Amino acid sequence: MPRTVWCWWDRGIMTFKVKDFYYQKAKKEKFLARSVYKLDEIDSKFKVIRKNDSILDLGYYPGSWIQYSSNKVEQNGEIVGIDIQNISTELKHLKNVKLFKKDIFEIKNLEDINRLEKFDVVLSDMAPSTTGIKCVDQDRSFALVEKVIVILPNFLKFKGNFVIKIFDSHEAQMLIKNEIKKKFASLNMFKPKSTRSISKEFYVIGKEYLGT
Repeated sequence: MPRTVWCWWDRGIMTFKVKDFYYQKAKKEKFLARSVYKLDEIDSKFKVIRKNDSILDLGYYPGSWIQYSSNKVEQNGEIVGIDIQNISTELKHLKNVKLFKKDIFEIKNLEDINRLEKFDVVLSDMAPSTTGIKCVDQDRSFALVEKVIVILPNFLKFKGNFVIKIFDSHEAQMLIKNEIKKKFASLNMFKPKSTRSISKEFYVIGKEYLGT
């Protein structure tokens, strides 16, 4: 039987089964995390990633989004993954992938990651260390998203695509409405079915970056 974890939340106790369907599916299909199916759903619906794209994956570890993207862009595409975790040895065999152990917010320019051009796509599945306390986790997520939006012009090409994970809150909704929406020709909010039901996370998908 799968192990059940008890999580204190602001309105009582909720449970989720750690080794759920998507966990088992990822293990069987040799993906490094269940989150690969979130990106699969996003990409299938919104056509974010194309053959030959260059992609920047922020906070890539453990690397399931890297695995998906590497296959999708094929051999002439390129993926750059950045994370403060040690470089994943399980991704080193991927020929079109470059990994860096860096803090993305300390990168001053593209040369710091051996790039001359901006990216066609920027992905961010980053999340703060969670506490199980709704207001704290929302605040931490919001601060992280704000920082990504600030640095986005340094990395994303004009008319490029963008995916970022956000924990829902009033402040997050206002940021989307007042800031992020203005930066893209089209913007969508989406919660993949592979997201755990108790999770407050969703994804913002921006298409055709306006360069602002």
